[in-house]
Amino acid sequence: MNIPFVDRIEIRLVGKGGQGMILAGMILAEAATIYDFKNAVQTQTYGPEARGGASKSEVVISSGEIDYPEVINADVLVVMSQEACDKYALSMKADSLSILDDENIDCLPITPFVRAPITRLALETTGKTLAANIVALGVLVGLTGAVSRQAIEKAVLARAPEGTKEMNRQALLKGFEVAEHLNEPI
Repeated sequence: MNIPFVDRIEIRLVGKGGQGMILAGMILAEAATIYDFKNAVQTQTYGPEARGGASKSEVVISSGEIDYPEVINADVLVVMSQEACDKYALSMKADSLSILDDENIDCLPITPFVRAPITRLALETTGKTLAANIVALGVLVGLTGAVSRQAIEKAVLARAPEGTKEMNRQALLKGFEVAEHLNEPI
């Protein structure tokens, strides 16, 4: 399933502090600009609690100029925590897509959504829940085609600390695999 966009796609990645959603937004924007040669802007917001409070990263990707650098009504929402879902899921387009971490979201948004056990898959694949943001990027790119798979892999590996490149590659590949097996949005 690809979210078709002619000129602009707006993506919001939300979770709680420490889940890596801001880093995921940075990686996504770098994949778009450095490796897919598109225009992109990334912004971020997090509460006064550095860890545990809701955090938000927004990425606007466009094949043309970006005249407004923030997400107005998201085309895609990646949600990693219930608090972030409650706080940030409201300003979505009617035909948007929400990607939910199955084990961390109980109350569902009203937009079409898919569920995946993102955090559990990160733990099973890499031995670390810390890689859940990279699994989420794989699911996002696999479902939407917002950037190419090659671009996101290069961006992930460029950001991965030494000694973690293979772990991050495996997390990303798991996300791609999950996206291939997800059903249409509910």
